[in-house]
Amino acid sequence: MELSLSPPCSLRISALNTHRNTTSHQPKIPIKPASKSFDLFFKSSKFLPSSTEIYSLKRSSKLAPNRHYRRNTIWACSQAGAAGSDPILNKISDFKDACWRFLRPHTIRGTALGSTALVARALIENRNLIKWSLVLKAFSGLFALICGNGYIVGINQIYDIGIDKVNKPYLPIAAGDLSVQSAWLLVIFFAVAGVLIVGLNFGPFITSLYCLGLFLGTIYSVPPLRFKRFPVVAFLIIATVRGFLLNFGVYHATRAALGLPFEWSSPVAFITTFVTLFALVIAITKDLPDVEGDRKYNISTLATKLGVRNIAFLGSGLLLVNYVGAVLSAVYMPQDFRRSLMIPAHTILALCLIFQRGYWFHLDVGVGTSKLHKVKISQPNHAYRVNSVQLLESLQLEAISGFYRFIWNLFYAEYIIFPFI
Repeated sequence: MELSLSPPCSLRISALNTHRNTTSHQPKIPIKPASKSFDLFFKSSKFLPSSTEIYSLKRSSKLAPNRHYRRNTIWACSQAGAAGSDPILNKISDFKDACWRFLRPHTIRGTALGSTALVARALIENRNLIKWSLVLKAFSGLFALICGNGYIVGINQIYDIGIDKVNKPYLPIAAGDLSVQSAWLLVIFFAVAGVLIVGLNFGPFITSLYCLGLFLGTIYSVPPLRFKRFPVVAFLIIATVRGFLLNFGVYHATRAALGLPFEWSSPVAFITTFVTLFALVIAITKDLPDVEGDRKYNISTLATKLGVRNIAFLGSGLLLVNYVGAVLSAVYMPQDFRRSLMIPAHTILALCLIFQRGYWFHLDVGVGTSKLHKVKISQPNHAYRVNSVQLLESLQLEAISGFYRFIWNLFYAEYIIFPFI
């Protein structure tokens, strides 16, 4: 969320209303396809908006390119009003917002949910060893994990400024809301604080695992290695850190805090395997919305090599394998899992994935380039041609981004049900 605090909030709202009023009288020109194939594309897609909705979509996308910003406009204005004209409060509010975006909240949610679920599972398995004195240790561990997460995503933003200006212009460094110097101070703080907390509370083995995670996050983003340039190595790093290290490390640390030696249980082995494969899918699909910037800066990803459509099918297929494996685990190991929850929950999640996959990609993004080319050469009127091309590009980008967000929601859902399986 980006706060624009320079003008008064009332003036900002007034300006938006003025723009809305002036543009509402402009003629709403429907897009008329010039070829039968393109006409069939529009008529056959029940998910495409009408001409009035098309006009509204383009106008709203100009006013607020980022959906996250639109949802928080009123909140931002109220914050600005509360801060008043005090420049110090304004700067504090701006910096707080920039730091929050710098942390990439969707990754924090995954880390927090994962660690909480694994701790809960360890406690459920050993109810008689629960002590209130462990609460502070648990929260310190969670803070250390958030610091590690902040370091990894932060160091990536520092070295991806040029790419982010194309792919993610809303990120604080790319948007100019956070200086590179401030970003370096933040990532250094995250690394030092995380290592100190883990070292003082969880022993040398967990500290070594934590440092390994920071090291892998560093060589992923930082030259001269910068392994994110190599798709297979990049996927393995992400899957290792978010899949194996997080799950194994948190469960091991929790059992050690309870005074127990480490041993695998079937549910923990399941979630570690499941999430490692899931993290691989996230690593594969995270590049889908970033194809334009990756090509511009010669970043080789599977999305740039194989195409958006093929990678989307690959990611969906791997997730379906995950869900089939979860159902089969419950069927063949009823003594280790609750069939009444495991089977229906993963069946529902798999069906949701199939439905969303069909919905978001009904626009056939894999052949979108050819459709855009047809629009460019077939529309005689320049205004029609520009509007058609921009509309299709906007719809395709929204479909891809929506599919990626949905994958993260499935990731969260797995951790929510895990303590109870």
